[in-house]
Amino acid sequence: MKYIGDSDYQHGSPSRLGVLLVNLGTPDSTDVPDVRRYLKEFLSDPRIVEVPRALWWLILNGVILRVRPAKTAEAYKSVWDEKEGSPLLSISKKQAAALGIKLANTSKAKVVLAMRYGNPSIADALTELRGANVRRLIIVPMYPQYSGSTVGSVFDEVTRQLSKLRWLPECRFVNQYFDEKAYIEALAQTIREHWQQHGRAQQLVMSYHGIPQRYRTSGDPYFCQCQATSRLVADELQLTQDDYRVVFQSRFGREPWLQPYCDETLKSLPAQGIKSINVVCPGFAADCLETIEEIDEENREYFMDAGGEEFSYIPALNDHTTHIDMLSSLIERHTGGWPEALQIDVNKADVLAASKQRALALGANA
Repeated sequence: MKYIGDSDYQHGSPSRLGVLLVNLGTPDSTDVPDVRRYLKEFLSDPRIVEVPRALWWLILNGVILRVRPAKTAEAYKSVWDEKEGSPLLSISKKQAAALGIKLANTSKAKVVLAMRYGNPSIADALTELRGANVRRLIIVPMYPQYSGSTVGSVFDEVTRQLSKLRWLPECRFVNQYFDEKAYIEALAQTIREHWQQHGRAQQLVMSYHGIPQRYRTSGDPYFCQCQATSRLVADELQLTQDDYRVVFQSRFGREPWLQPYCDETLKSLPAQGIKSINVVCPGFAADCLETIEEIDEENREYFMDAGGEEFSYIPALNDHTTHIDMLSSLIERHTGGWPEALQIDVNKADVLAASKQRALALGANA
């Protein structure tokens, strides 16, 4: 393997703590070729679809990428903003900017955003961090609940890109935060705020992105962590078991996925006497196609057509102050012991200058 060197490194230059925020991704535009390119990268990930590669290549390229991009492009058009583009990307940029400001007074970390699929890529984000002389790096996948198909995939790609470097940064990786007290409190607060503004429905529906059932039976903890998050939020809101329910959305293909399914559940609720619901998606750190179009449009229609009377979607945490505060405290705790977290000045001018002179005396390049 040919490694990427650090020939541009200058002795005596200050080092930085870096924060890499990673979310799922989005196409560059709603044009079908861009959507096809995005879907190909996403669906080619063996963490997403655990099917023998040769067979899946034939299905993906022979069937799915011929049919699905046009339909998905239409869905993206319904949520795309003329000025800001993809809601996931625009919200994620706001999150990164707010977090950078929040951390400026403590660790002085450089916060960079990446998407697992599409742009900005993890490779480009790591290049930016490397250019800022980041020597200690914390990676924060924006998925509260761990799944191999999300957090595991981010780990795969980050380490794949880092494996190309000759001089690796010191790294820490946040696997999940599904039961973080501040995360639970932030969710509960946004739900209360929504109730205060729009009223409280008969039942609170907590919807999470699904995964195939066999991933769970193979040891993926995602299902259990979703249940734990829901229980903790319910406890924080003092809800009874009849006040809320947990469902799973976004399935595709013929094999069983985590149940109960969101769409089937919402179609059945009116017949059970539940005519008004609030829906929240605790597993999504930012609103995106799956929350705006799939939940607040498609599933709203299922519920109302089945006899529902009131459907109210509660937005994701997005760049809400409580969310940024939670992420900041999470990062500060996970960077505990590092000089920046201890607010130790490792970049004093006289120390850096002396270091450079010693290196030059030993024959280093200026």
